[in-house]
Amino acid sequence: MNAKTTFFPTTALRHLPPYVFAELDRLKNDARAQGVRLVDLGIGSPDLPISPAIINALTKAAREKQSHGYPPFRGVACYLDSIGRFMRSRFGVTIDPLHQALALSGAKEGLAQIVMALCGPGDLALIPEIYYPVYARSVWLVGAEVSWVPMRANNGFVLDLDAIPEQDAQAARVLIINYPNNPTGARVEREFYDRAVAFARRHNVLLISDVAYSELCYGGEPAPSALEADPECETTIEFHSCSKTFNMAGLRIGFAVGNTDAIEALAAYRTNVGYGTATALQHAASYALDHRTELVPPTVREYQYRRDTMIASFARAGWQISAPTASMYLWLPVPAGLDDWTWVKMLIRDEGLVVTPGIAFGDGGRGFFRISLVREAETLSRAAEAISRRTFANALLSN
Repeated sequence: MNAKTTFFPTTALRHLPPYVFAELDRLKNDARAQGVRLVDLGIGSPDLPISPAIINALTKAAREKQSHGYPPFRGVACYLDSIGRFMRSRFGVTIDPLHQALALSGAKEGLAQIVMALCGPGDLALIPEIYYPVYARSVWLVGAEVSWVPMRANNGFVLDLDAIPEQDAQAARVLIINYPNNPTGARVEREFYDRAVAFARRHNVLLISDVAYSELCYGGEPAPSALEADPECETTIEFHSCSKTFNMAGLRIGFAVGNTDAIEALAAYRTNVGYGTATALQHAASYALDHRTELVPPTVREYQYRRDTMIASFARAGWQISAPTASMYLWLPVPAGLDDWTWVKMLIRDEGLVVTPGIAFGDGGRGFFRISLVREAETLSRAAEAISRRTFANALLSN
């Protein structure tokens, strides 16, 4: 009898750094096994329901015979048209939906695939030093290298493009940016995109803009699009998501818009590995985009209420926190004298609270933790009280 064959993953997959969210899941499972009832504010999975009108559009499309076969690779016509209308009405950006838009099964998938379509062994990607994990992991999976772009608290967590070494700028294939930002909640204005687009043009780099949280803004002007600074789509591709905007995270639907060559490369990659995004989902997303002005405001109001309630609870406990003007997160410093994991484990063990350690978002996030506003306001208020209690108790012990 032949010895059992062992099948190993690729070298690139084996050498990826440990995935922090897998460790967080292990800690949660261990706590639950010990009878701890957890309030999970770790993963940013919306708890708000999908609008019944979107569900109606989904079920209506699912009943139609044309939804039962393989979907078009690029996207169904009604969804592509809705993307074009959304970009024009929301951002004042005019695109050709047939050549400059692409349906995606979630923005995360598209972000990984554009890197895989354009980068290979020895190539270089410019990635924020605080980053959504897929940015760097997709680069490493194709054997390419990362150059970290500084993103510091003293600069409002805005990327310092001037700090990129000229050698790296010249060698890079792509630059990834993400505003409003996950995890920090930082946002930028049009002027930043003007500089980012100018940088990309100067160095012949594809600017990859992730705007998954563009609609979750509180006060002031709506968040801009990078394509406002690149209306001809010369050097920019942008990724949008229905997950947070319309609470459709479980349906996995988003889209890419921008530079024709980049869209073609992304479409070619997707064509080789899959069959596109489900037709019925595209019809649901089409409805959502076309009705954003009525669907989005209630979601924004709820997240703003949760944010304000939690910050007020922190303030009553003596912890003054600046309110983020975008996203669905609070990004806070770990108490002095503790590392990220010690703090996270303490909250799970002593308070039954799950938060995400900043190290989950790279070394640049070390010393911070992220709270996701994915529970009702009353629960978040109690969580803020518990976190404050532990923070000040730790301060007394440290002294």
